Amino acid sequence: MKYFYSHLIEIESIILELDELNLSGEQRYYLASLVDSSIHHTVMEAILSELSDQDKRVFVQHLKEDNHEKIWKFLNEKIDNIEDKIKKTADD
Repeated sequence: MKYFYSHLIEIESIILELDELNLSGEQRYYLASLVDSSIHHTVMEAILSELSDQDKRVFVQHLKEDNHEKIWKFLNEKIDNIEDKIKKTADD
């Protein structure tokens, strides 16, 4: 799935590793989806933990609109070094 932060996080290497395992297509898809979901929830938690309650509402509204430009503008105004924080969260 394509998220507003997808350009910062590389999971293709994990997908390639899954392809090397003796798994059915269904199992690979399930595990890839699990990795994607886990990273997404971790990144969202990291972002939300940095925002006030009011800012969380604004952020969620931008997410609903799926306007990546607005999301990045907002996050960069509210959170210092947000891209680095997202990368570090995904790496961890």
